[in-house]
Amino acid sequence: MTENGGEASGWGARASGTGLIRRRRRWVRRTSLGVGVVALAALGAGWAVYAKLDGNITPDEAAAAELARYENERPSSLVKGARNILVIGSDTRSGGDNRRYGRDSGTERSDTTILLHLSAGRRSATAVSLPRDLMVDVPSCLRPGGERTEPVFAMFNYAYEMGGSACSIRTVEKLTGVRIDHHMVVDFRGFKKMVDAVGGVEVCLKHPINDKAAKLRLPAGRVDLDGEQALGYVRARKSLGNGSDTDRMERQQRFLGALVNKVQSNDVLLNPARLYPVLDAATSSLTTDPALASLRGLYQLVRGARDIPTERVQFLTVPRESYVYNVNRDQLVEPEAERLFERLRNDTPVEVSQKGRPGASEADARDRRAPSRASSPAPTFRGNTAAQDGCG
Repeated sequence: MTENGGEASGWGARASGTGLIRRRRRWVRRTSLGVGVVALAALGAGWAVYAKLDGNITPDEAAAAELARYENERPSSLVKGARNILVIGSDTRSGGDNRRYGRDSGTERSDTTILLHLSAGRRSATAVSLPRDLMVDVPSCLRPGGERTEPVFAMFNYAYEMGGSACSIRTVEKLTGVRIDHHMVVDFRGFKKMVDAVGGVEVCLKHPINDKAAKLRLPAGRVDLDGEQALGYVRARKSLGNGSDTDRMERQQRFLGALVNKVQSNDVLLNPARLYPVLDAATSSLTTDPALASLRGLYQLVRGARDIPTERVQFLTVPRESYVYNVNRDQLVEPEAERLFERLRNDTPVEVSQKGRPGASEADARDRRAPSRASSPAPTFRGNTAAQDGCG
């Protein structure tokens, strides 16, 4: 009995152990299946997000074809790794949100144009504003209807109005000798969405603003601007400063510096929850050259830029003065403008100062008198950096 009982007891134990093993196996299979389902769901959601953002960007195929036609006339890139991007703010009134800023005449103009230079190794970024009223040589360009314009000496924003981004790029390359590697066109709606996505941007106002034309009413002091207010702030002319386009560009530069500082200080680029709405805003109203018209293209461009110190993110206006034949137009100040363009072409440093004039400083003058000295200081232009507090 004892022996048989022992056998029964051992058999029961073995049966119980086998059942436990089976239950564990079923649990492992179910758990693995659950993890797999969750992983697939996450992968599917991630792919959906990627596809949405990737599909937001509009590739500018027409500009690419037009630029390819004139490839032999375009300047060459002189420094491997450096990149020059032409950022164009369009004043189009087409589209639901944009119509509120004026009547849609069917004509787009470049409301703001910035030549952004990213140094090789991404040690610095220099954004140069180009006045829309600057008198320049505009080459023959292809109009949307298929006809070609005649070369003309006209205001800079005429180029975008007549031939879109390709005409603006060719005009800038002719003016500066700088090869434009990429371009971006953003409209009013895209700008507003970007500001809202980062939670607004703080500016400091010395006086209250009440500008009906810009749809802007703000108190004096520190003010957090949402997207709608920010658009009015950077576009206003009559109620802020001296009413000139130069003054407006300087205000735009200070605002963009504050925007860059806000993005970096809030770790937006390292936080997926904060990054997604910024990416969605940045891409949803963006038209770029085909090489940038994807998240992969944009990532490759900016992956090193996020590490640029804010004090090396610089904003300035090309050296300009009133046009000799019309005080309401601009012309370049030479030789300061050419020295700036030369430095951008060769990826050599420039410096900015809020106290400088829109041209060269004494350091630049010394540099001109002794061009052979390798240790001569970089020229200084009037401008600001992203590290400078506009309320300071």
